[in-house]
Amino acid sequence: MVLATERLILRPFEEKDAADLYEYACNPRVGPDAGWPPHKSLEESREIIATVFAAPDTFALVDKPTGKVIGSAGFVDRHQTLLPTPDDEIGYALNPAYWGRGLVPEAVRKLLRYGFEGRDLASIWCGHYDFNAKSRRVVEKCGFIYRFTNQAFVELMGETRTELHYALTKEEWQAL
Repeated sequence: MVLATERLILRPFEEKDAADLYEYACNPRVGPDAGWPPHKSLEESREIIATVFAAPDTFALVDKPTGKVIGSAGFVDRHQTLLPTPDDEIGYALNPAYWGRGLVPEAVRKLLRYGFEGRDLASIWCGHYDFNAKSRRVVEKCGFIYRFTNQAFVELMGETRTELHYALTKEEWQAL
C-alpha cells in the first residue's frame, strides 16, 4: 500500500531506509517523547525496520522532492473499548529537521481517510504524553476529540507517564 499527499509519499519501509531512520531515531528529542529510547546504532534501525516497521499499515514518510525518509506514521494495532469497533491507534515520529512544517498532520489526515474508507474502521485513536506539546498540536490540527487521561507504565522507558487519549469516530470525522 502506498499513499500520497501533496508533499509526502507514505510507503512501506525498506531496508535501504535504515540510514534515514537512524538519522532521526538516534536523536534524543524524538524517541523518548514517543515512548522509546534513541537508537544506538544503524544496525538497531535496520532491526526496527525488519520487525516493528514491517507491521501492516506502518509507513515511511518520504519527502517527495528529495526521496528522503523523514519519519514514520501508521496504525499500531492498539485498541480501546470506549468507542465503536473496529478501531486502531495512529502513531508517528518525524525528523526534527522537518518539524514545524505541518507534515505530520498532513500524513495523519491521509491515514484518517485510509483508516475510515480503506480499512472501514469505526473509530481511530491517537494519544500523547502530557509533556509532548508537538504531538498535542497534531491531534488538535487533525480534529481528534479528547476522551480520557490515564497513567501508564512505558516499558521501553522504564517509567510511568501520564497519557492523554483522543479519538474520532467515522461520523465525527465525516463532520469535520
